[in-house]
Amino acid sequence: MRRSGPVDAKAAARKAALRALARAKRAALKAGVPLSDWEDEFLGSVAERVKTYGRAFGDSEKGDLSRPLSVMQARKLKEIVKKT
Repeated sequence: MRRSGPVDAKAAARKAALRALARAKRAALKAGVPLSDWEDEFLGSVAERVKTYGRAFGDSEKGDLSRPLSVMQARKLKEIVKKT
């Protein structure tokens, strides 16, 4: 059942980022692509920061503060997805 009313854009962006992080990890596991310890830690720590703070970075020079991931975090996530 869908709710009617205004959509909270920040909440929607957080949910999308969390889904993308989880999807990347699942895809790697399913494809049998080994993630480095760093990549595995990256996916987990970024997801935790998004859940806790609403975004995974705090420096406005690293990206738009209305986005849950910085520019470099989003780039690294894309690199991990490409591995699968």
